[in-house]
Amino acid sequence: MNKRPLSVIVIACLYLATGAIGFAFYFSTFKLGHPFQYSSLWASLVALIAIVSGVYMLRGSNWARWVALAWIVFHVVLSVFHSPFELAVHSLLCAAVAYFLFRPRANQHFRAAKTRTA
Repeated sequence: MNKRPLSVIVIACLYLATGAIGFAFYFSTFKLGHPFQYSSLWASLVALIAIVSGVYMLRGSNWARWVALAWIVFHVVLSVFHSPFELAVHSLLCAAVAYFLFRPRANQHFRAAKTRTA
């Protein structure tokens, strides 16, 4: 059995925690019938994507790491419209996620999970 790399565990748990906190916060602010509150619904869905990505990264699904990368890239793009500090932080997080999820040990983990299910 191929042992899960620590980097995958840490990143998946961060996605799970970030997604759960974000979902709880944004979903609690959603009020049906208020047109400007629909942004809370969309933010809840984005948080839910983080949760799904975290769960399936732990299971070794290759598509989940691509979703995780797309999720953080989405936040980098959103950060362009905010402060330079926020852009820098999201860009560094994006680089770290890409580095750790696509290293040889992580590649081996995601490849091994594919062969176990096939």
